[in-house]
Amino acid sequence: MSIKILHIDSNNPILWSQLEEAGFENHADFKSSKEEIEAKIQDYNGIVIRSRFKIDKTFLDKATNLQFIARVGAGLESIDCDYAETKGIHLIAAPEGNRNAVAEHSLGVILSLFNNLNQADAEIKAGHWNRESNRGHELDGKTVGIIGYGNMGKAFAKKLRGFETEVLCYDILENVGDENAKQVSLQHLQQKADVLSLHLPWTPETDKMVNTDFINAFSKPFWIINTSRGKNIVTADLVDAMNAKKILGAGLDVLEYEKLSFETLFQDKNTPEAFQYLLEAKNALLTPHIAGWTFESHERLAQVIVDKIKTLYNDKANDFKV
Repeated sequence: MSIKILHIDSNNPILWSQLEEAGFENHADFKSSKEEIEAKIQDYNGIVIRSRFKIDKTFLDKATNLQFIARVGAGLESIDCDYAETKGIHLIAAPEGNRNAVAEHSLGVILSLFNNLNQADAEIKAGHWNRESNRGHELDGKTVGIIGYGNMGKAFAKKLRGFETEVLCYDILENVGDENAKQVSLQHLQQKADVLSLHLPWTPETDKMVNTDFINAFSKPFWIINTSRGKNIVTADLVDAMNAKKILGAGLDVLEYEKLSFETLFQDKNTPEAFQYLLEAKNALLTPHIAGWTFESHERLAQVIVDKIKTLYNDKANDFKV
């Protein structure tokens, strides 16, 4: 029996070509609505997505022959994972594919904030030569706290090895620290950190985690970097802390106002006051969810997904056959 795979988002061509070479039957539909996809999903054994729409209970109930869902990205929050697992559907993600890209981006954001690179560039282009107001800080001697020590957090800690920094990590899992970061309690991290970098999934536990109480628990002013999910931070509380100089600078690759697809920024007719502040703040560096979006990671993500799908069907412990 041929294994039929529906691709509902475009990806690097190697994903399609290598699956085809391995004997899988590829189909693409990049334009149909969720409801239109639901009407035919029973014909497919696998689906490959990025973040076009949420795969919820309704979708899964119609996917009567689905054996796997593969997301070409790190997180699975757009999928009702618990319900999928009750149906025996394998869930595949690719955090290995863009962890290096996220790590390099995180480091670049810190160095830019510390040295006012974006601000200085804009001022010179506007005809201003301001040296003293752009005096920077050095990363050496600082303590960097990483919350979420999985693929992304570990890759970022590895990048910091070239600096004379103390690197601490906090994770809900025990014994994940390594030679690059010492695992500590959240309270210890909040006492010591000069820089906080978030590398978390978006879950009920992490939703709105960074709020006023969380921020005020830090013993000293700090910089914050978020390359995980925008809804992990309460933007209004972040802005209040920036105004109070509790947060010295913010590098945000993700925003609370993003749509689930990550492809567009949600805005009502009126721009939220907190977002307007970030748009104008010199100590805020904003990027459009591109930390893991390099040319290299585009290919690497696809390769990881191909390899995991092939491994799934080559595993003699399951009943699937190509």
